[in-house]
Amino acid sequence: MSGTEHVLIVGGGREIPQLLRRHGAGSRTSVLCQLPLLPKLRDVDEHERVIGLRADASDEEWIVAAQQVHGASPVTRIASFGERDQIRLAVVGSALGLSTHTAETVAAVHDKHLMRRVLADAGVEKVVAVRLDNEAAVVEWVRANPGTWVLKPVDGTASAGVALVRSHREAAAAYQRCVATEHTGRRHSPEVLLEEYLTGPQVSVESLSEDGEHVVVAYTGKYSDPATFVELGHVVPAVIDDAARAGLAAHTSEVLDALGVRDGTCHTEFVLTPDGPRTIETHLRVAGDEIPYLVHDATGVDLIGCVVRQTFGERVLPEVRRTLAATPVRPQAIWFGTAPCAGEVDRWEGLDEARAAGPSVTLTVEAHPGDRVVPLGDSHSRVVWARAEGGTADEALRRAYTAVAACRLVVTVPTVPDGGFQTAL
Repeated sequence: MSGTEHVLIVGGGREIPQLLRRHGAGSRTSVLCQLPLLPKLRDVDEHERVIGLRADASDEEWIVAAQQVHGASPVTRIASFGERDQIRLAVVGSALGLSTHTAETVAAVHDKHLMRRVLADAGVEKVVAVRLDNEAAVVEWVRANPGTWVLKPVDGTASAGVALVRSHREAAAAYQRCVATEHTGRRHSPEVLLEEYLTGPQVSVESLSEDGEHVVVAYTGKYSDPATFVELGHVVPAVIDDAARAGLAAHTSEVLDALGVRDGTCHTEFVLTPDGPRTIETHLRVAGDEIPYLVHDATGVDLIGCVVRQTFGERVLPEVRRTLAATPVRPQAIWFGTAPCAGEVDRWEGLDEARAAGPSVTLTVEAHPGDRVVPLGDSHSRVVWARAEGGTADEALRRAYTAVAACRLVVTVPTVPDGGFQTAL
């Protein structure tokens, strides 16, 4: 790695840009992102250049902006650490002649219906799924195909707009909620995905790839709300047997190969159905919900550190394998709490009790007095979470759950609509 590296980050990246500058002495970073992301960037003045573009800016505008950065100070690496602008990453990377995921791979990962087709065509797995673009078509499909279905955005994230559908009446309401949902894909798109409901335990695979070789770093057990599919808990390692692990490792490689993933990190979610693993979705990034930190504490492998090193072209898989072989697993878990209704936070009770649950328990409160809260609808509507370690995965999970269960949220709710007397008439 050269000390004169200049990394162009397409999108945000939370703490990763700072880690890039620290890892490579003398390395510099610049950012291309959508305008709404600008206020969320950390340490903006530490970047060499920051350019924001409209969400609807054309590929050519992104390429021109990248070429301006490149012309002023040659870009040697390009990376993206979140979903929002990954398709732009592929376009810009190709224009600058820099190695990154192909546009075809990004499209197949982001578009869940396309992912289903790619996996089916490759003989990896088949899950019934249909893409529809209006409420009447959704209602008619559910009426003509009785059963249990999952309705979701074609390219959404954070479980936003996802719903369980068992009747044509539920289908109409779910469609309206879905198309109104804010997420990182195409907002307010009329298109939705209806796919068969998969039954079985949920597990995500946290993996790293180099030159088409895939290594599983951790299996994460997942616990989701049955109505919204928003994740409420995670545990590393997942409580599954050796046969399930082996099957998941093999299936993960088949999925990533079919989608064209050759390098980087992936977070791939599965349901362990009676017929074997079936993919929910995959992502060309590390997981959210503190999972990389759970993995680090459980296995000794620093996923975010690996992402930083791979960005500079370093190989990490040999060291990852050695770390996994030499490190005794220390089970880690996280559990999230939610608001029971919409309203304004008045106060919390039970926080001291939760924090006293044990030395391995840490509690984080996301909603504070005066904040508005809403019932569980996506990952962003969760209001408190606890992390815990245990002698077993079950013990870690129970400690995290118990800490959150000790927290009581007091919310004030108006008895008349906002806006005053005239609004109520």
